[in-house]
Amino acid sequence: MPTITPTRNFSLVWLVPIITLLIGGWLVFKTIHDRGDEITITFKTAEGIEPGKTRIKYKDVEVGKVESVQFSKGFHQITLTARMEKDSGILLKRGTRFWVVKPRLSLRGVSGLSTLVSGAYIELDPGLGASHHNFKGLEKPPLIKADAAGTRVDLVANQLGSIDAGSPIFYQGLIAGEVLGYELANDNKSIFIHAFVRKPFDALIHSNSKFWNVSGFDLSMTSDGFKAHTESVLSLLYGGIAFETPSANKKRLDSIDGLVFTLYNSHQKIAEQGFARKMKFVAFFDGSVRGLAPGASVEFKGIKVGQVTDLRLEFNMTDATFRIPVLIEIEPERVIPIGGSEKASPYQLFKKLVAKGMRAQLETGNMLTGRLFVALGMHPNTPVRLVGAIKNIPEMPTIPGGFDQLTTSAKKIMAKLARVDTGKIGAELLTMLSSINGVMQRPELKQSMLDLHASLQSFRSITSKLDDHAEPIAANLDQLLNTGKTTLKQAQQTLGLINKMAKPGAPLQFKLIRLSDDISGAARALRELLDLLERNPNSLIFGKE
Repeated sequence: MPTITPTRNFSLVWLVPIITLLIGGWLVFKTIHDRGDEITITFKTAEGIEPGKTRIKYKDVEVGKVESVQFSKGFHQITLTARMEKDSGILLKRGTRFWVVKPRLSLRGVSGLSTLVSGAYIELDPGLGASHHNFKGLEKPPLIKADAAGTRVDLVANQLGSIDAGSPIFYQGLIAGEVLGYELANDNKSIFIHAFVRKPFDALIHSNSKFWNVSGFDLSMTSDGFKAHTESVLSLLYGGIAFETPSANKKRLDSIDGLVFTLYNSHQKIAEQGFARKMKFVAFFDGSVRGLAPGASVEFKGIKVGQVTDLRLEFNMTDATFRIPVLIEIEPERVIPIGGSEKASPYQLFKKLVAKGMRAQLETGNMLTGRLFVALGMHPNTPVRLVGAIKNIPEMPTIPGGFDQLTTSAKKIMAKLARVDTGKIGAELLTMLSSINGVMQRPELKQSMLDLHASLQSFRSITSKLDDHAEPIAANLDQLLNTGKTTLKQAQQTLGLINKMAKPGAPLQFKLIRLSDDISGAARALRELLDLLERNPNSLIFGKE
């Protein structure tokens, strides 16, 4: 019986599944080896996000893709699971930020229009820190990205006003940065504002830089009237902050790390804070202080030297009287001393000025607004009136203001008019009019008026007769003038014949010369008479005037 022995040769049939298994295993290994990290991103909503389609980009380069979308615990948020590319792990740090890029319309403009065609995607902004895989997405794009060149600045303010995230920061009218955000300080009164100043403007910020609010439209009413100011249209719409630096052209030597700058309400406040030394005084005014408010200026010869800090109404229980103390602050640094070697404190100088006549009075700065200010002036002939109610603050003597003096004078005039006995004056005036009427009715006055009328008629008759004789007199004067001219001509002819007949050096010539002189004098007199008659014919009757 034959024996069957099985062969141990490898069959080629098994070669195909083995190769397939090896290729599959290699592909699985390759896929696992080449794929990037898996991360989760939490958003409030999943608007515009589609699993398997929504991409994650950095600088418009795809670095990942959303794989799934699901609710977090409590259904308050949405958690996205995304797979990153292999080489993108270096971007996943604790400070990395994610946000959805989609069409957005706001007062600042339109953004994300390209996603209308390509669809929404998630933008990545790498940050600093340790490696991280769980992130909380931003609901809005950040104002400043991590690679932006500049310096972060922290400010503190008493009130926020119109400042918001994205409000511009100006330097001499140029946009130098933006506001990143704000938060309430630990004292629950101040507000911290976080800002970013871009290069090259950040090099202009020193430790002595000043920041002030330029938001909206600044409309103020002072003793000078209404004042309006706005930095730009952008600050009017979005709010804004401006800054300046003394000696900004110098090289930056100091560091601002850790500094918190004060944000002033206006540039005027910076100028006021520049005078650190202040002298406090109190002034008592007798009249009304309507129109005077804290912040009103204190001026000397039209130049501001301080301001009013407070005023109130006090009632004295002892004598039931009222008084109005007005607290003022004078900044002595506004006055530049020149000359003199004597050194004295500001209060000692104040005493000397009071002794020489310095007084305070209320003046109207603007008739339209009715605002008052405190005017300091030298009035040496006025008494020093002091109340002495406040011991720890020096008192400034006061005098009535110009309007108060006018009001007082008007009151005195009205008081004098009120004391006038108008009834008695009316009775006396009525009696005087009655007496005049009686005189006018007397017959002697009527006869006098008739005689005056007759005299006037006689005068008119004489005047008319003179007018009738004026023409004949004028005709006779004309004839007389013609005769005089003829005589002058004949005299001139006679003198000519005499001159021809006379020989030089003879006695007759001498006599003729004298005769000629006499005749010439007579001719001149006659000519003057004729000229007088031509100018004034009536002088022949009435004589020379």
